[in-house]
Amino acid sequence: MEHNHQNGKDIAQSKAASSNARERLMSELKTAIDAAEGWLQQDDGEHDGEHNSKTGGSTTPSAAQAQFQETLSTARKDLQQLQQSLQARGRSAAQSAGAYVQENPWKSVALGATLGIIAGLLIARK
Repeated sequence: MEHNHQNGKDIAQSKAASSNARERLMSELKTAIDAAEGWLQQDDGEHDGEHNSKTGGSTTPSAAQAQFQETLSTARKDLQQLQQSLQARGRSAAQSAGAYVQENPWKSVALGATLGIIAGLLIARK
């Protein structure tokens, strides 16, 4: 029984760590995309009014800048889709757990009581 409890604890900790890592990654990606867009806008502002000595016209964004902006736009859209997908999966898991509890109320009560007793024994033991 102790081994099963430890496996359950390890799984819960692993899921929590995975969720935290995913949230940090999404936050860092959003920050990086926002910073990159800010740099591009700042760069565009610095080039406004400058003239290209070879053509006599104003400087236009380079092909690399245009490709970078397109890549940022795609990354932002992909990140939003990932976030929506994760939220949908989370809602689905919560609904499944809720349905299980409603369909099996006594099993849920027994499981909760068992976990409470185990937690109480472990706390009292230390």
